[in-house]
Amino acid sequence: MPLNSTRGAGSAKGFGFTAGAAAYEVDFLVVAGGGGGGYCGGAGGGGAGGLRTSYPGGSGGGGASEAKIKLVKGATYTITVGAGAAGGNGPATKGNNGNPSSISGQGITTITSTGGGGGGAGPTPAANNAQPGGSGGGGSSYLTTGGSGTANQGFAGGTGGPTAGYSGGGGGGATAVGDSAADDSNAGSGGPGKNLSIELGPNTYGGGGGGGVYQGTRGSGGSGGGGNGYRQDPVSTGSAGTAQTGGGGGATNDGPTSPTAGGGGIVILNMPIANFNAGGIGGGAPYSSNPTTAFIRYTADGTYTA
Repeated sequence: MPLNSTRGAGSAKGFGFTAGAAAYEVDFLVVAGGGGGGYCGGAGGGGAGGLRTSYPGGSGGGGASEAKIKLVKGATYTITVGAGAAGGNGPATKGNNGNPSSISGQGITTITSTGGGGGGAGPTPAANNAQPGGSGGGGSSYLTTGGSGTANQGFAGGTGGPTAGYSGGGGGGATAVGDSAADDSNAGSGGPGKNLSIELGPNTYGGGGGGGVYQGTRGSGGSGGGGNGYRQDPVSTGSAGTAQTGGGGGATNDGPTSPTAGGGGIVILNMPIANFNAGGIGGGAPYSSNPTTAFIRYTADGTYTA
């Protein structure tokens, strides 16, 4: 009888049981890596990485804010942060798709955001058309349509202009479809990202990359890290998506080393300060706090032990 009286929750946990383990709610933001811009005259901009969040304001693609996740104290969670993708590296080469970001671990359904779609690069061959993604890549010229976005993560890319080699569509963003090229002289701009009040101030994530143009007005990157598209004559170099935003890269026609990759993604966890375990952060992620909450910013793969 005395032996029976010493057995309880602690003994059960020692045999691998977790029933009754304490859990607490955490806000999250998961943004995937942006797609790279396409390469050639009239190429499309890269799509933004998919955006999922529990913060007020909603997820990308018109999705509602998701439920907060519940972390179990003592459990370790895996954080994956998707890298931005390379842009096209030669004539008529589409941009690559960005890499996914995710949170996984005990007691939660894995949250995954899809990498942004690569921008299109020429109407033929079809293999070089804009790619679907979290937000879709912009279509190349000759009225090539943009890639589709992922439901509740991001929007589609815009359509390229009417004549082959002249103007491309903008990559899709978290908040809106990328602009279509208005005509041969006006490329489409990237779709805007989503502004969320995180870490004591607003931050904008998930802007699409701008389309390229032969002569005229190149596409601008969408707010939230989208890169600008190129202009071939006179030359204005395309630009990469901004790091830690999931922004799509701008279109390029400037050579294999042109900096039009998509921006890397980010994962943020926001929790009550009473539950925060600074020693549980794996991977060197920086954090900040105030009297009520703590924020962890993962810009590379890591872990968190609750």
